[in-house]
Amino acid sequence: QKGVGMNGPLVDAEGFPRDDIDLYQVRSARHDIICLQNDHKALMKQVEEALHQLHAREKEKHAKDEAEALAEAMSQNQSLPQAFAKVNAVTPGSPASISGLQVDDEIVEFGSVNVNNFQNLQNIATVVQHSEGRPLSVTVIRGGKKVHVGLTPKRWAGKGLLGCNIIPLQR
Repeated sequence: QKGVGMNGPLVDAEGFPRDDIDLYQVRSARHDIICLQNDHKALMKQVEEALHQLHAREKEKHAKDEAEALAEAMSQNQSLPQAFAKVNAVTPGSPASISGLQVDDEIVEFGSVNVNNFQNLQNIATVVQHSEGRPLSVTVIRGGKKVHVGLTPKRWAGKGLLGCNIIPLQR
């Protein structure tokens, strides 16, 4: 009323109640507003506590998941298959480069060739020649993890069908 608001004076300059406003209505409205503000504060406090609990549970869950993932990674590291060859060069723009093969990848499987049936690099050359234009599944160990790569041997601007150099691993 008349710009009194929440903090406006309810008395005149001489200390008497103002006669231009309904004092009861102003005090009642101020009381209702203060009660609503207190209810809002209490509700916001509950929301804050609930959010703290929610994030604490999420943090615990994340820590537990991370520990499980680490344990699983450790068990996978121990069960990594044995590699028989290594990529020591990849030409940019070649089929090997396009497929994502990288230098220092240790080859575990190259199509049908694996550690059990690998005798020499001629095994890989045979598989490459028979698979020209068709995708080959290549499994490598990169950074301690097993990675699957889809490699399609084909003719390109450079030498060979792959564009990478593979050397046998001496075990």
